Amino acid sequence: MLLEMAADGFGDRVALGPADGGLTYRDLYDSAGAASVRFRSDGSSHVAIADLSSAALPISLFGAAWADLPFVPLNYRLPDGELASLASRISPATVVTDPDSPDRLTGIDGIGLLSRHGLMGLVDGAEPPEPEWDMTGEGTAIELFTSGTTGEPKAAVLRHRHLVSYVLGSVEFMGADEDEAALVSVPPYHVAGIAAILSNVYAGRRIVQLPTFDADDWVALVRAESVTSAMVVPTMLTRIVEVLNAEGPDGPGLPTLRSLSYGGGRMPSPTIQRALELLPTTAFVNAYGLTETSSTVALLGPDEHREAVASADPAIRARLGSAGRPLPTIEVTIRDDLGDKVAVGQPGEIWVRGEQVSGEYRGSAPRLTADGWFPTHDGGWMDADGYLHVTGRIDDVIVKGGQNVSPGGIEEVLVSHPAVADAAAIGLPDSQWGERIIAVVVLHPAASATSDELRDAVRDRLRSNRTPDHVEFVASLPYNDTGKLLRRVLRSDLAHLGDGSTG
Repeated sequence: MLLEMAADGFGDRVALGPADGGLTYRDLYDSAGAASVRFRSDGSSHVAIADLSSAALPISLFGAAWADLPFVPLNYRLPDGELASLASRISPATVVTDPDSPDRLTGIDGIGLLSRHGLMGLVDGAEPPEPEWDMTGEGTAIELFTSGTTGEPKAAVLRHRHLVSYVLGSVEFMGADEDEAALVSVPPYHVAGIAAILSNVYAGRRIVQLPTFDADDWVALVRAESVTSAMVVPTMLTRIVEVLNAEGPDGPGLPTLRSLSYGGGRMPSPTIQRALELLPTTAFVNAYGLTETSSTVALLGPDEHREAVASADPAIRARLGSAGRPLPTIEVTIRDDLGDKVAVGQPGEIWVRGEQVSGEYRGSAPRLTADGWFPTHDGGWMDADGYLHVTGRIDDVIVKGGQNVSPGGIEEVLVSHPAVADAAAIGLPDSQWGERIIAVVVLHPAASATSDELRDAVRDRLRSNRTPDHVEFVASLPYNDTGKLLRRVLRSDLAHLGDGSTG
């Protein structure tokens, strides 16, 4: 329906690719319809893609919806065995594959393969069928496997009504000018990648794809395609800032970039502050959401970014590290372990409620409460002005001496030190205190800092029980390709620093 509205409203606009030769919205609609015919004829229960972003992605996404089949973007960066395991869980399925790696999913029962080139040849110039859609919105639109940073990936279920609710509640139809272009560099198996396609199609914006992120390529593509908006994860923005810094004050900058949104992980304060300096005319947005909530549920807007940086009030400056305020269509509360609301300023678990919230996984009942609330398993607190501060996954909380210690506060202090490029705080077993705090620190090239110096910095800013018991210096921290810090990898690699007597 969203694509049909776009094709009817601005069918001659370029939807995808370069401004002088890309697919128009009418082309995209026709191609999706033609793809739906193939997907229906295959007898599959799912349509999946295990490939880099290309024109095949939106064609498959909308073609699957047209065929009333769930669309499953698979993480093509997984090892062959793990990728095959995910594919087998959605059999029987048609999987659009990377033509450069045609054999990765061969021999799996019920999995039919269609190369990207094969799909594009199939839909080129084909006539779409008459649309026959179930308009109730109850059908499954997307199944997204969670990143599995702490265990076996689960398939989050997003129904059509969840995604449409998100789009209608956050995007104005035909709200983009004809010269606007959005750069999508987040992989398709991240909910932000799917949300970017849906949102930009509804707004009428041209979509430019960067299949594999590289900061130099990202900057070059923004300039070459006159990109006006983009979304990145924090690790991407850190590298983009490094590129712009290296060009110096006389560099060309990014004059066409009107807005830049970010999310998906903790944003170091030095990175966002420097980005605001380097891109003074760009509107920055911090978007917080989850796969299970169809993307964004809270955001910190452009004016709030600039106000926080310019303010001398510590409370207002602290908003720069917040996720902003809930969207008008979303309710957010902070609850304790018993599910009761906590007072303003008190930490707890973030619960959300709204039409775009799914909280459902394939093969299990929805994790919604009887009155529609979804416990996110993220920790956080809300300030008196309604700004949501996310402290991280509840599983990441360090319990030292019976007190909960959020790693986020420690990490924020560490990365504010001029010698520190990146930092993480984890808990490891300790026979006396339950857990001891380990700070894992990456220094800037040619910079130096001692363990005592960094421990003192944390002690000076936070309470003494937040002071790291040990500082470990490493060359880099482990992240997955959607910007999430892999704390379980750190815990495994540094297990020798804990006291094994407690488990």
